[in-house]
Amino acid sequence: MAELSPMMRQYLEIKERNPGSLLFFRLGDFYEMFFDDAKKVSQELDLVLTGRDCGLEERAPMCGVPYHSYEAYVARLVAKGYKVAICEQMEDPATAKGIVKRDIVRVITPGTVTESSMLDESRNNYLCSVFVEGGQCGVCFADVSTGETFVTELNGDISRQLPDEIARYSPSELLLSPDVFSLEGFEDFLRSRPEMAVEPGEDDMYDLAACEELMKDQFGAERLEQDGMYDRARAMRAVGALLRYLQHTQRHNVDRITELSYYIGEQFMRLDYTARRNLELCQTMRDGEKKGSLLWVLDRTRTAMGKRLIRKWIEQPLVNASRIQSRLNAVEELSGNAMLRDGITDALTGMSDLERIMTRIVYGSAGARELRSVAYSASRLPALKAALQGVTCSELRSIFDDIDCLEDISELIESAIVDDPPQTVREGGIIRPGYSREADELRDDMSGGKDFIARVEASEREKTGIPKLKVGYNRVFGYYIEVTNSYKDQVPEEYIRKQTLTNCERYITQELKELEGRVLGAQDRLYKLEYQLFDEIRSRVAAQLERVQRTASAAARLDVLCSFADVAVTNRYTRPLVNTSGRIVLSEARHPVVEALLDVPFVPND
Repeated sequence: MAELSPMMRQYLEIKERNPGSLLFFRLGDFYEMFFDDAKKVSQELDLVLTGRDCGLEERAPMCGVPYHSYEAYVARLVAKGYKVAICEQMEDPATAKGIVKRDIVRVITPGTVTESSMLDESRNNYLCSVFVEGGQCGVCFADVSTGETFVTELNGDISRQLPDEIARYSPSELLLSPDVFSLEGFEDFLRSRPEMAVEPGEDDMYDLAACEELMKDQFGAERLEQDGMYDRARAMRAVGALLRYLQHTQRHNVDRITELSYYIGEQFMRLDYTARRNLELCQTMRDGEKKGSLLWVLDRTRTAMGKRLIRKWIEQPLVNASRIQSRLNAVEELSGNAMLRDGITDALTGMSDLERIMTRIVYGSAGARELRSVAYSASRLPALKAALQGVTCSELRSIFDDIDCLEDISELIESAIVDDPPQTVREGGIIRPGYSREADELRDDMSGGKDFIARVEASEREKTGIPKLKVGYNRVFGYYIEVTNSYKDQVPEEYIRKQTLTNCERYITQELKELEGRVLGAQDRLYKLEYQLFDEIRSRVAAQLERVQRTASAAARLDVLCSFADVAVTNRYTRPLVNTSGRIVLSEARHPVVEALLDVPFVPND
C-alpha cells in the first residue's frame, strides 16, 4: 500500500475493519464508495461509476451520493439486506493538519434503522436475537426506533415454536446463535421469509457472564432481580447478544432501550405462521396489501404510534378475560360518547411520532425541526387530557393519569428554537433571538453594518473632537478611520496611518482591528455557539425520555381504543360477552372484512 495516496490508505484501513459493510466514506459534501463497494452500489442504485486517481496504475472505481440526502440511498440498500457503515470526518477540514481524521460513526442494518425516512410509520421494526442450547431457547425482540424490548424463553418443541414466535413479531433482521441453524426445518422457514436479513452470531457473543454484565449496565441489577431474569439464562444470553450487536453497530451506548418486558406465550393467543397468513390479519394472502385485511377494517388511528399499536394488538390477541374486559369497557364508554371521541381525535390529529423522535433525540441525531415537532405535539396534550377529565372506566382513567402535558419541555423548545428552523444544525438560523445574550451580540456584530460604523464614528468623533471623522470598509484594508487633511493635526498618536489619498488620510487602530475581527469572525462563532446551544437543549429534552415515553404510550393506547369505538359505531358492532366457559356462540354474526368489501348488505348468520 506504500504507493497509495494517504486518503486511499485511510479508506482501505477503515474498510478492512468493516469487511461486511458497504462503506460510505465522507469526502466534503459527498459520501464516496470505492473499488468493489462502488461497483456494487452503482449497480444497486443505478449510479454512474467513475474513477479516482489513488496512486495505482489504474484509477479506483468510484461512485458517490450527496451527504445531505444520503438517507434515501441508504434506505434502498438496507431494504435489499445490505449493511451500510457511515464514515464521517471527525475534524473540521479547514483546520485539520494533514489528512482529515475519519472513523465509523454507525453501521446501519435492517434491524437498527432509526431514521423516519427509512421506516414505515405504521409498523414496528424489530431486531430479533435468538439463543438455542440443548433443546431450549431464548428469544429477544427490540425495536431500536422506539426502545420497545421483549424477551421470552421457549421450551419443548422449539423447532415448531420458534418460527411461530418470530412470525408474531415479523422482525426485519435476525441475530442467530450457531445452534439455531441445526433446528429441523428452520432453514426452510428462513427461505420462506426472504424479507428478514440474517446475521449469524459468534459463540462469544452469548457468553453468560458477559451478557449478564451488559444487562446490569443497561437495566440495573435490581430491576433484573425483580423480573427474575437471573433464573432465565437463555433469555439473558439472547438479550446480551442483542445489546452487544447494537453497541457494535450504533457505536455508542444504547440509551434508548430502558425497559425490558418478559412475556410468556400464554399471554397471547398462539397462532402459527400458516394461521396468521390465512387469517389475513394485517395483509391479504394474495398480494400482501392492507386493504382486505382485518387491520384495514379496524384502523382509524390518527397517530403513527397508534398505527403501530393497533397492528401489535391484532397480531397478538389477548387470552386473559379480565384484560379483554378492560379494553371493552373503554371502547364501550368511548362509543357511547360522541363528544368525547371528537375531542380525543381532534387533539390526536397531527400529533408527531414522539416515540421515534425521542429515539433520535436521545442518540443525538435529531434536528431542530424534530424538536419543534415535540413542542407542537406537547401543545396538544392539555386538550387531550381535558377531554378525558370525566371518564369513568379504569382503562381510560389509567391513560388520563399517564398523560403528562410536558409544559416545561414545550416552553423550553418554544423559547429557544425558531418557528421554522433549517434542515441542518451546523449552519446557524436555529436559536430564537432573545434566548442567548451571547448569540444576540454575535448577530448584532454580523448584521451591525451601519450600526457598527455609526457607533465607532460617534465614539471616535467624541474622543478626537474631529467632527467629520468617518469609518469605512473595503476588502483590502478592512475597517478604517478616514480624516480629511484639514484635521490631520488633531489625529491621536495611537492612530496608525494606512493610506494617503488626495484630500484625506486613512488610519487604523488596535481597537478597530479587534472590532473588525469580532465582526468578520462573528458568523463562524455564531454557528458554533448555536450548535452548542442546540445540543444542550436536545440533551435536556433527552433527559425527559421516561416522561415523554409514558405519555406517548398513553396517547397510542387512547388512539387505538378510540379507533375501535369509531368503527363500532359506524359498523354497528355489538359488545361481545367474554368469559372462560370454552363456548363460542355467534348470533346474527357478520364477517367484518367481507361486509366492508361488499357493495350489498351482508346477511347475518348464527
